[in-house]
Amino acid sequence: MNIMLEFDKEYGENIIGIDEAGRGPLAGPVVSSAVKIINYVEEFEMINDSKKLSEKKREYLFDIILENCEVGVGLATEKEIDEINILNATFLSMRRAIEDLEAEGTKFDLILVDGNHKIREYNKPQEFVIKGDGKSLSIAAASIIAKVTRDRLMKKYDELYPEYGLGKHKGYGTKQHREALLTFGKTPCHRKSFLTKILGEK
Repeated sequence: MNIMLEFDKEYGENIIGIDEAGRGPLAGPVVSSAVKIINYVEEFEMINDSKKLSEKKREYLFDIILENCEVGVGLATEKEIDEINILNATFLSMRRAIEDLEAEGTKFDLILVDGNHKIREYNKPQEFVIKGDGKSLSIAAASIIAKVTRDRLMKKYDELYPEYGLGKHKGYGTKQHREALLTFGKTPCHRKSFLTKILGEK
């Protein structure tokens, strides 16, 4: 049996995994996904922490996960990140991903949450799993859905604001991105609270 699937089964048969993408970037939302594995297929052998997979492989697995799992997605906007801070915005996006999953009628007994925090303001049974995207199949699948969803959003932002290279670095603070901020200033898709050291604004 797949080691990551085995890990999940130790928590029971009726679980979902949840993970986020985009806590660190200077621009764009934070996106979370909640995934319940329904049909285990051979391609799931390829699933791993999304950061360890190529973009091409993530895109390939994205469709296979959607076909064989129940999936919810939620995000918190740049404005929400500025208003409530990135950690709280991450929890907000996770709660929205769970709500999206539940809206489709998905039932579950336990949530496995990637990281070292349980989801704040959420009262149903949950366990956090440190480095869960490398241990749990459902968390790893959620990491792929969240990452691909967010990357696609950043490519749309790139069409609106081509000067910043958002499609390439996905909003992270690369040298190119920082130089573009100093040259052109911030856009509506930037997180103002993340730019104080670069732009010197409060």
